[in-house]
Amino acid sequence: MSLVKYEILNKVAELQSFTKAADAMALTQSAVSHAITNLESEFGFSLVNRNRGGITLTTEGETMLLAIRKVLQENEKVHQEAASLLGLAKGTIKIGIFKSVSTKWLPEIIQLMEKSYPAIQIQLKEGDYLEIEQWLLSGEIDCGFINITHSSQFHIISLKKDRLLCVVSNQSALYHQKTVSFEDLEKEPFIMPTYGGYHDIKQLFEEHGIQPDIRFELMDESAILSMVTHHLGISILPEMILDSIPQELRAIPFQVDSYRSIGLATRYHLSPAAKKFAETTQAWLQNSDK
Repeated sequence: MSLVKYEILNKVAELQSFTKAADAMALTQSAVSHAITNLESEFGFSLVNRNRGGITLTTEGETMLLAIRKVLQENEKVHQEAASLLGLAKGTIKIGIFKSVSTKWLPEIIQLMEKSYPAIQIQLKEGDYLEIEQWLLSGEIDCGFINITHSSQFHIISLKKDRLLCVVSNQSALYHQKTVSFEDLEKEPFIMPTYGGYHDIKQLFEEHGIQPDIRFELMDESAILSMVTHHLGISILPEMILDSIPQELRAIPFQVDSYRSIGLATRYHLSPAAKKFAETTQAWLQNSDK
């Protein structure tokens, strides 16, 4: 059974464009359009909305895409299992990542993967925690880094407890303190990191009954550091990204240590290639101080 038409629909949905899908798959645009039309004829309903604003899936198309991605994933797994029986490690894995992982961990992990398993291709998709969870559920990725340790929907491999620190500038009244209490956070303007999904900092505030004076909400951690450097407020960031902060800043621990927990979330039945990635990631972390 040829799955080319399924692959084309998946790529069209991902890129929301016939033209971009054609370029990505080295096909003509007419071939892509013809494949979608054939699928619509086979199924008996429209799969995509075609308009000037681009391509979107119909409700029926969204439903079928979930089933089609499962078929494509199982097909990839079958080929990987066959290669494994021949003593080979090959295939493609799609991984969801967030910024600090992509900056601090992925370069060295990918180098190890390429050295040990050169026939395994790795594709990365960057987002926030919630997006990564949604991509796992929809089948867009095979595994993803998230900040929870338990889930009924995924198997989660616990990787690291990353300490949360209070970041202040040299003009902050907290600058010379050895530790910071949660109550101290209410004394100065606060720059709130914004994440989709489980939000460890908001959870801390709720647990300790803290209501900070939130001045700005930003997702980009480098932007938050820039705001703190310019004395516009204090913030909380994970230790993992604070190894090279500007000299005029300090990252101060809390009186009660607090953490975000980073895990690798996977589906319960991993492909051989995804297993190799998970094993490589765990081994690298055990032998590093990241």
